Formats: sequence, C-alpha cells, structure tokens
Amino acid sequence: MISGMLSPLGAPRIAVLGAGHVGPVIARVAIDAGYHVSIAASGDPGKIALITRVLVPGAEPRWAADAVSDADIVVLAIPLHKFEAFDHALVADKLVVDTMNYWPPIDGVREMFEDSGAGSSEIVQDRLHLSTIVKTLNHIGYHELEDERRPLGSRERRALGVAGDDPGAVAVVAEVIERIGYDAVRLDSLRAGRLLQPGGPVFGVPLGRTAFELATRVGAA
Repeated sequence: MISGMLSPLGAPRIAVLGAGHVGPVIARVAIDAGYHVSIAASGDPGKIALITRVLVPGAEPRWAADAVSDADIVVLAIPLHKFEAFDHALVADKLVVDTMNYWPPIDGVREMFEDSGAGSSEIVQDRLHLSTIVKTLNHIGYHELEDERRPLGSRERRALGVAGDDPGAVAVVAEVIERIGYDAVRLDSLRAGRLLQPGGPVFGVPLGRTAFELATRVGAA
C-alpha cells in the first residue's frame, strides 16, 4: 500500500468484469487500497484462477453473476467490441464504472457507438438503462495506472475525471479514485464525460487537479 493512503473503512465491494489488460491492473490498485475485489471473465473462473493468483493476488476469481451480485461497484473493463453482446440484465440496479473507450483506429468502426451526438458512456447508459453509469479510468493508460499513483498531498499527484448523472454515484466512485492514489475531479454529467474520451483535452495527458479542471473548462467552452 502506498504510504499516506488509508484502507477504507466499511469500503464498497468491487467486482471487475474483464481479465485482459485493464481489469487486472484496476483490481490490483483497488486491493492495494484495501478494497475487497472479485474478478470475472466471460466464463468459468477456473480458467483465470492461475492468472489471478499471479497477476492479482488477493482478488477472488468468480463467475460474473456471482461477482456482480455481491458487489457495490461493478467495473466494466471488457474490450469494447464485446459490449455489443453484453447482457444488460447482469448489472441491473448496479453502480457501473465504464472504463471503455470507442477508438475506431483501434476498435474499428462499431455502429452502436457511431452516434456523433452522444458520448460513448451515454450510449452505454442507454444500453444499460437499469444501471447507474459513471465514467472514469478510461483516460489513463492501464500501464500507467499503477505507476502514477501518489499519496494525498503529493505535488505529483495526478487528477482523474469522474463523470456521471447521479451525484451520489459519482461521489462513491470519486472516493475510490482518491483512495487508489489520484485526485478525483467530478464532472456533473455523462455528457461532460465526452471530455475524457479519445480526442478530448485530458485523454492520455498527465495533469494535476488545477490543470485538469482548466483543461476541461476550456474543452467544454
């Protein structure tokens, strides 16, 4: 655990859906911050048991339905192309953190996300209409997420945006972001989460809180 970070007391339980590149890193930093974390792939948890022990010690590999049912926060860290077949009922009534990006040069053109009038997380919210979506962790590289953490008060502490339409849900996720080692900048809508997407003013850019807030204000103007 990073010096200066405290384990959360009565912390929410986190389920990470996705055991590729992104999911295990998110699971590791959450465990390091004191959270209970389950991780699930698309099938039998036995198939990811070994990789979980090696890459995410402390995480519990589970069937997706079981991981979600016990979780307070569900992190959606699957490849975007798999979202088209994602069962929306799996996360009904759950707080879901959307870490996905629509990036045609990487993902190819995905018709579902081609609505130029909506951000990708707005489209995710429309599809997962029984869930509460919060967008974050999408504008920092998974390979940076672990290394860029800093304790509270550090001058080198980086800011991450947290966007959502539900202020209570945003507050819960912002607390997680703060505890894993980043300053959380709350954006008041999923629409504002477009600023965090590829091509947005803060995507992939390591900024402190003040610079981040300025960049998002300028980007929204």
